[in-house]
Amino acid sequence: MPATIDSTDAAAIRALLDRSSAAWANGDGTAYGACFTEDATDVTYVGTVYRGGDEIGRAHQALFDSFLKGTALTVEITELRPLGPDAAIAVTRGDVAKRGARPKRLGKLATYTVVREADGSWRIAAVQKTQRKPLMEALSFRFRPMTRPA
Repeated sequence: MPATIDSTDAAAIRALLDRSSAAWANGDGTAYGACFTEDATDVTYVGTVYRGGDEIGRAHQALFDSFLKGTALTVEITELRPLGPDAAIAVTRGDVAKRGARPKRLGKLATYTVVREADGSWRIAAVQKTQRKPLMEALSFRFRPMTRPA
């Protein structure tokens, strides 16, 4: 297995995450759900689990129409590595802010598992989001230095 993803696949994966962010900014749950596989899993940072692109899109439309109305999702890939020729992991940091504004900090982490489907397009098979807790992290590193990542 190659240690890196070729530039064509990396660009396609970045474009997939950009499409999901654009769908979010447009408040379009259908387009957001279309970025996911039919059997995808979305674990939100509050712990809700959605399954399948249709459910993910439907649930997010309800959020876009209420709590997330007028927001945009910023996603920056910090690591992109292959799991094989048709699967990869994208570790990202990001956050949500009012549409047109950049978040003050990118305090959420998300790990995406993306797959190339039979039609050649990349889609999100799973995503798990976590709210970063910098103070807890700093305390852990201070009192248990071996917990600090390399």
